[in-house]
Amino acid sequence: MRISPPGFAIRILFPLAASLLCASAAAAKAPSLPSQVPVPTVFPSPAGNLPAKKLGDTPVPEPRPDVPGADNAKPAPVGDVEPPEKAPVPEENPADERPDRQSIPEKPPVPQANPEKPKPGDDESKAREDQRKQPADPRSNAPRTAVMPADEVACRKRLDALGVEFEERKPESDPSGCALPYPIAVKSLGKTIDISPDALMDCAMAEATARFAADIVSPAARAAYGAELKSVSQASAYVCRPRNGTTKLSEHAFGNALDIGRFTLTDGTGIDVQPAPDEKAAKFLAAVRKAACGPFKTVLGPGSDADHERHFHLDLAPRKHGGTFCQ
Repeated sequence: MRISPPGFAIRILFPLAASLLCASAAAAKAPSLPSQVPVPTVFPSPAGNLPAKKLGDTPVPEPRPDVPGADNAKPAPVGDVEPPEKAPVPEENPADERPDRQSIPEKPPVPQANPEKPKPGDDESKAREDQRKQPADPRSNAPRTAVMPADEVACRKRLDALGVEFEERKPESDPSGCALPYPIAVKSLGKTIDISPDALMDCAMAEATARFAADIVSPAARAAYGAELKSVSQASAYVCRPRNGTTKLSEHAFGNALDIGRFTLTDGTGIDVQPAPDEKAAKFLAAVRKAACGPFKTVLGPGSDADHERHFHLDLAPRKHGGTFCQ
């Protein structure tokens, strides 16, 4: 084997190293820099046992320690005010301090079993006694004068002009308050219209009834039956009594009312006031009843109540502003 002379490796290595350095210098270039710095990516926590605080996680607060001595202590209220150990209990039925309110008593007052009756001389007892003695209607105080009033005289003259037959009667009065100071007994409602039986009433009521028979009933009979009115059967005129079911005096108690139960025509036809008449009679009675409301202040009949199922009640009861009551 041929052995290289000493120093041969050194002579070879130096030229080789120099050639390598030249080649590296020729190949080297300036590095290019990025225009923006890249944002580092946050990666999930790696597996392992690294502490969480080193990875940037938000630390979890530790629970608040309970109040010593309480099993289930609650957090203290907002602020420095501490809740009282026991809420105060309000007093029972506290009195209202406002001047316009009164305190409510614990129990309502118990009425006396036998209240003391007022003595006859007491003012309260005297007032009640005067109220009982007071008449039910101011017309009860109407006295009969020695000379007949002018309006009564004029009314009688009008009855004569209408052909009404009547007679003067003695005055009627009663301690209960019934009063008819200038009554007349009406025997006819005109020259051709009778009334039976005779009706004791006030003159104004007699005049209104006579005009009603001639101006309303007779034309209605002619329209429905082709006949004239011949007579009227009355069931009640002056009667000293109160209204049915009340203590107030009826208009009959002043001769100011008349109940009619039947109309008789010149051809002999009789028309009774009743709840269920035939068709022709129903038409006639309805026309008469409707037209009566106005000349009379009260008109009642079948359908009004049980007391007027068999007659027409007509009266001149004084009402406010001249009103009427028709049923």
